[in-house]
Amino acid sequence: MNRTIIRLTARGVLGGRRLWLLVALALVLVGIAVLTRVLVPVSEPDAADLLQGIAFGTFLPLFGLIVGTGVIGPEIDDGSIIHLLSKPVSRHTIVQSKLAVAVVAVIAFAVLPTMAAALILGAEARTALGFGVGALAAGALYAVLFLLLAVITRHAVIIGLVYALLWESLVGSFVPGARNLSVQQWALSVTESIVPSGLVTADVGLGLAWALIAAGLVAGTWYAGDRLRVLTLASED
Repeated sequence: MNRTIIRLTARGVLGGRRLWLLVALALVLVGIAVLTRVLVPVSEPDAADLLQGIAFGTFLPLFGLIVGTGVIGPEIDDGSIIHLLSKPVSRHTIVQSKLAVAVVAVIAFAVLPTMAAALILGAEARTALGFGVGALAAGALYAVLFLLLAVITRHAVIIGLVYALLWESLVGSFVPGARNLSVQQWALSVTESIVPSGLVTADVGLGLAWALIAAGLVAGTWYAGDRLRVLTLASED
């Protein structure tokens, strides 16, 4: 990784409107938990269902989209990425450095608020930990996938929104066959292995879920770096 790229990327992502959007989404997630706890009685199974539907089904894909596209998309759009690519730095190092910022942002604005929401809803510490680990697995993978999408196309935000709101929130949650290809289900499998028995049910086995998550992280990171080389050639032409 490259410290200079990490510093510049963090300044770009965690400054301006993206920062406020991330903060707003995190506050909305925690606010929903607070209102739910105040207005209605909440059991631990209720808390798990709420986190599964709202945090995993809606908020995590959006967090991943914002930080994944935000760490590289603006530079590609305004052409400043060419200046970075002209430096004697490996394309894979560039991608890894930017992903490091994205994952830290996911932890700060998605994982920790998810765990806080679980505790506010009255869940046990073990349940909060399980949802935190699942949120980290999903958030990191979303960040990789959406960064790759930003490298491949300038319509990454639109495509990402369709994916997040249509596939993960609807198709991946309710269509049995499609659940095997849902990042949400992979993350829920990780969560299921940690939380008390019966709170969470995933349609993907734990071993397969970890294999798919690891494959997605490695393949997505590598391919994004490889595509940056194509981007350089295309720009020079």
